[in-house]
Amino acid sequence: MSRLVVVSNRVADPRKTAAGGLAVALGDALSANGGLWFGWSGTIVEGGTPGEGEMHTQQAGNVTLTTVDLCREDHDSYYLGYTNGVLWPVFHYRLDLADFDAGFIGGYRRVNQMLAHKLMPLLRPDDTIWVHDYHLIPLAAELRAMGCKNRIGFFLHIPLPPPLILAAVPQHEWLIRSLFSYDLVGFQSQADVDHFSRYVGQEAGAEALDKHQFRAFGRTVHAQAFPIGIDVDEFAALTHGKEAREMYERMKEEYSRRRLLLGVERLDYSKGLPQRLRAFRQLLKMYPENLNSATLIQIASPSREALDTYSGLRQELESLCGAINGDYGELDWMPVRYIHRNVARKRLPGLYRVASVALVTPLRDGMNLVAKEFIAAQDPADPGVLVLSRFAGAAEQLKEALLVNPYDTHGTAESIQLALQMPLHERQRRHQALLERIRSQDVHWWRQTFLQTLAGTTPE
Repeated sequence: MSRLVVVSNRVADPRKTAAGGLAVALGDALSANGGLWFGWSGTIVEGGTPGEGEMHTQQAGNVTLTTVDLCREDHDSYYLGYTNGVLWPVFHYRLDLADFDAGFIGGYRRVNQMLAHKLMPLLRPDDTIWVHDYHLIPLAAELRAMGCKNRIGFFLHIPLPPPLILAAVPQHEWLIRSLFSYDLVGFQSQADVDHFSRYVGQEAGAEALDKHQFRAFGRTVHAQAFPIGIDVDEFAALTHGKEAREMYERMKEEYSRRRLLLGVERLDYSKGLPQRLRAFRQLLKMYPENLNSATLIQIASPSREALDTYSGLRQELESLCGAINGDYGELDWMPVRYIHRNVARKRLPGLYRVASVALVTPLRDGMNLVAKEFIAAQDPADPGVLVLSRFAGAAEQLKEALLVNPYDTHGTAESIQLALQMPLHERQRRHQALLERIRSQDVHWWRQTFLQTLAGTTPE
């Protein structure tokens, strides 16, 4: 069996209990035959030389964890500049927030080239290489330029926008051309695959050999949807753990006379948090029976605070929460509880389980695993209801959720009211179907299906 080499922006130690389901799933695949996990160390070296970085290696059982430092200039142009200042907003359909500074793409190319140079001597001829996410799109092209003949797969965890949005990115042809250096390109949803197919047909003149095979630039790439899942059993175990049980019991007692609505995500403009708060305010206005009855707990953990866009979003959310509480709150009840800090992963299942409704309403999302975690944490005898944006990749799978357009404030408020009033038998029916789906297509299914498909490709 060939060794698996995983390459991602950051490297996780799968032995650590804090590691999430993805780290554990990849760790299982890596340890099966011995493997290598390679990426940035997270260390920023002040005053270092661009294009250079010290390499660090440690063993985690039979898995080698190898990381590379970045100098400040590389970090700021590669990570803050191009990946999160250009690719993240554009791929989430926010051209208005992209900063097309000409220097950023140079740093992005330079770091990917450096990582390829560091990785190449570590590779064996029969290694299978799996590259993850938008930070590393050009990595395979850099490896091929150095003579790498291995099978290389790529998985994009965030959405791929339609051709006209992609075409707004300066040097977009180079970016998408880089994907043809991979043997397999995986996306979260069929919509993403369709966008890729249309882009390479319109912009690159690619020939569609079949529904998955596309040929351009002298190479053939296999493109397919592989919706990522969660480790349902692992999350169910967390739900019954000490921290989650304590959270559940405390919140159950505190909200014994009220209905709890819950939102959990990073603070990010793609998550639709202002739109969600406005929909909740509309709910209170349209359905006053929810006054002094329904409470929204919104957890928005800190994210990319070095970028001005995020600090502005935080101020907007705090203003909205204050306005809603000021307009509708009572001495013994606040409609919104806003939490801007991280909540321990082990406590979250207890929150999910006590919530009557989960609001997962991003403006655009590659998948959204919070939706699946909420389903896994529910009591099948008395499950909560998932209100899910139709613009999340998860909507392709989770059709028994209440699907909403987060831009439609009135419609979202009506769907929240429907969720609050849904009879038990209907909640049970929907939850059973959703649970069966996330169990059959969990993170292990995702990993195995991707790697089996990659193994079936023919390196060129």
